[in-house]
Amino acid sequence: MVSTIKVDIWSDIACPFCYIGKRKFEAGAAASGLPVEVEFHSFELAPDTPEDVEESHVQLIAHKMGVTLAQARDMEQNVLKLAHAVGLEFDYGRLKPTKTLRAHELLHYAKARGRQADMKERLLAAYFTEGRHVGRVSELADLAAEIGLDRDDVVRSLNSDEHLSDVRADLRQAARYGIRGVPFFVFDGRYAVSGAQDATTFADVLTKVKENAA
Repeated sequence: MVSTIKVDIWSDIACPFCYIGKRKFEAGAAASGLPVEVEFHSFELAPDTPEDVEESHVQLIAHKMGVTLAQARDMEQNVLKLAHAVGLEFDYGRLKPTKTLRAHELLHYAKARGRQADMKERLLAAYFTEGRHVGRVSELADLAAEIGLDRDDVVRSLNSDEHLSDVRADLRQAARYGIRGVPFFVFDGRYAVSGAQDATTFADVLTKVKENAA
């Protein structure tokens, strides 16, 4: 009987490649036929982002990358194609850039109740495809309620920063690993894969982990 392989994933909600990489990892895990246990960890790509951002996503990209709006739109289109290839339909026109710290706190809240995977998927879909605001407590509570969590208790937890220390612990661990970009995958605490690699890469790494554990 093959033992379950632990996979720790550092990622951000406002990270298109984290969503794309999640789909590729899921495909690779399925192709490998090996049992995996996934735990998501917090990483903020832009911690200085305010809760409410006046600029559109394309304007933010242009300013961040130092390119024209036309070039930023081309960059968006390239990401849209990558997302489409794995069955995702991003809507950058509706996307609401925001600080993701509270979303990460919510993921730890959901983890404590055995629902982290569901919450992660719900947050990514809400941000990239539905134009939901994932920086506000009220909206996050609504999303949590949609997967069956107690809305009022989520509001209590987020307003009290109940899981802020858990988020900071993830960030410290990311620093110890030298993580500077996400997604970042750690298999069995020994093997690391950075970026939204092809599904075959993830399948190969899982197979390697299994063989070396034998």
